[in-house]
Amino acid sequence: MRIQEAYDIIKQDLKDVEEEFRKNLDSDVHLIRKVGEYILNNGGKRLRPTLLLLSAKLCDYQGNRHIPLAAVTEFIHTATLLHDDVVDNASMRRGKAAANTLWGSGASILVGDFLFSKSFCLTVADGDLNILKVLSGTTTQMAEGEVLQLLKGSNAETTERDYMAVVTNKTASLISAACQIGAILGKVSLEKEEALARYGMDIGIAFQLVDDCLDYTSNNEELGKIVGNDLREGKITLPLICAIKNATTLEREEILTAIGADSLKDSQLSYAVNLINKYKGIDYTLNRARQHVEDAKACLNIFEPNIEKTALLALADYVVERTF
Repeated sequence: MRIQEAYDIIKQDLKDVEEEFRKNLDSDVHLIRKVGEYILNNGGKRLRPTLLLLSAKLCDYQGNRHIPLAAVTEFIHTATLLHDDVVDNASMRRGKAAANTLWGSGASILVGDFLFSKSFCLTVADGDLNILKVLSGTTTQMAEGEVLQLLKGSNAETTERDYMAVVTNKTASLISAACQIGAILGKVSLEKEEALARYGMDIGIAFQLVDDCLDYTSNNEELGKIVGNDLREGKITLPLICAIKNATTLEREEILTAIGADSLKDSQLSYAVNLINKYKGIDYTLNRARQHVEDAKACLNIFEPNIEKTALLALADYVVERTF
């Protein structure tokens, strides 16, 4: 199945989710709608809502609660993007000016807070305590991941284990939660619920690892941000961790100088990219991502074959095949 065919299965549901976005951004404070709509309409892949919708269908859910809950996952994700761009002092997001560049850091933080609050209003209105527990636990994990990245993300001594903890908490936990919520809606067995949660966790880890690689390999138009942006912001991701681990003492000193620089020079970025290529940091990271994708697909073995399962398998493959 091609990736577009997977999305077509839930085409109408995704349209309904988009309408849910607009409805729940309604506020007497004009700036909330303006900033919220700007970032929500800024070319996101809607991965989290898509996974929730497909997971619910896989589990034979027949109601309509999946629409607002899918919107909740994207609202939470969008809130973290707004906060991330302030923390990172980012100027671009998905190829356009970041919200903090247009409206300032204060507005970005506060609109992010609004989206978090709205997410839990919608979840409480849904009334399922199990789903509320999943999302409250997930947002706690995400906050821990953010703080851990702040502590470890620009530290040249960051280990692969440290970095994987950041990825698991900050990125993969919400993707896992989206899949688990679909299972809860379908009232499947605990075994199947846990399988979908593990599927989402592995997909989330793989997604971030591929992002780490694309930061060094995609062109600006594809990626929607400056190539090498992670290193420019002082972030140590897995391709670079691999290179630092295998580098000579002199090479490591050069990289540490680049990481610690107030403004990364083009020559320093080129040196880092060459070092990553020399020690096969991209290959290593992509292989790790592929293994997580295979683990994710294996989690679906518990489900009988159907079109939704095929779509989820296709989405897993897409994670490592995408170029942006």
